[in-house]
Amino acid sequence: MTSPRPPHPLWLLAEVTYRCPLHCSFCYNPVDFAAAGPELTTEEWLGVIRQARAMGAAQFGISGGEPMLRDDIELLVGEARQLGFYTNLITSGVGLTEPRLAALKVAGLDHIQLSFQDATREANDLITNTRTFELKQEVTRLTKEYDYPTVINCVLHAANIDHVDRIIEMAVELGAEYLELANTQYHGWGFLNRHTLMPSAEQLRRAEAVTDKWRERLGKTMKIFFVAPDYQESRPKKCMNGWGEVFLSVTPDGLALPCHTARMLPGFEFPDVRQHDLASIWYDSDLFNRFRGTAWLPEPCRSCNEKEKDHGGCRCQAFMLTGNAGATDPVCARSPQHGLIDNALELAAKVRSGQLSQPIVFRDSKTSRQLARAF
Repeated sequence: MTSPRPPHPLWLLAEVTYRCPLHCSFCYNPVDFAAAGPELTTEEWLGVIRQARAMGAAQFGISGGEPMLRDDIELLVGEARQLGFYTNLITSGVGLTEPRLAALKVAGLDHIQLSFQDATREANDLITNTRTFELKQEVTRLTKEYDYPTVINCVLHAANIDHVDRIIEMAVELGAEYLELANTQYHGWGFLNRHTLMPSAEQLRRAEAVTDKWRERLGKTMKIFFVAPDYQESRPKKCMNGWGEVFLSVTPDGLALPCHTARMLPGFEFPDVRQHDLASIWYDSDLFNRFRGTAWLPEPCRSCNEKEKDHGGCRCQAFMLTGNAGATDPVCARSPQHGLIDNALELAAKVRSGQLSQPIVFRDSKTSRQLARAF
């Protein structure tokens, strides 16, 4: 008997560039991004969009890096919208000027998610190592002027999680309809800085309590999402809602991946959209099939009654912590390697208390080139 054909992708994420003017220490981009090959051209991206839509993908997201550093975003959005995609731009706001916003509106862009890093200019600019707070506020005003819902994302970590009350208040002042408080997931630069970024369990408890009070107070005025960090959970999240089942990401240099960070995994030939069509990549490549479904699961996952909920957790997280992408995600309390999580939390506590010094490594091209040589 042959295995049933996997479902088609629903969401295409175009990571159009790794270039970014911000220097966030929690960025999920690969730490060796400077070693990536040349970016896909406009025509190559248009081909990817057409193939994904022909396969049945319905949502098209554009991210980076900072996508607005490219001058062809309006063309990509226009093509995607004409094909029937729901289109979403994920941006820091840098480069999203009024003329470009007007052009995106004409092109049919459906949704904009704007990142803030904190609620004050000083904190925001310190975290990003740039001066962008006033720019973000201006972009928020412009998106409202062009009749977009105000959707704000703020990544939480040890340096700003105690500011959640003020962050939510800022979102209310800006007239946000949606606010995502996404605790740092420790991939890419976030993994490099995890012991400095990781909040305590008490900080998380307080932040969630503050969030719940605001939800009760605001009712339906603003929807607030609070995404808990993996390390403080006892069960892992399902990897991208199922590895190779929903999500297809294409990197700036043309690699097709089942999640944002999978290019770090060893032992794979990463399919290039310049050399292979999307359908053969999705259905036939070893990369997309290796961890699809649950048949591949190791013990204790294979015998677990929750395996259909989490599929063994995150493959990249398993690799970063254990060196084995096929291992049970150590976040799970049932993992034989769960002690790695306990050790990480203990080290983070020592950093917070000052017992251990851990300097922040900010995301930049020079550091990325150094790390690429080290790898």
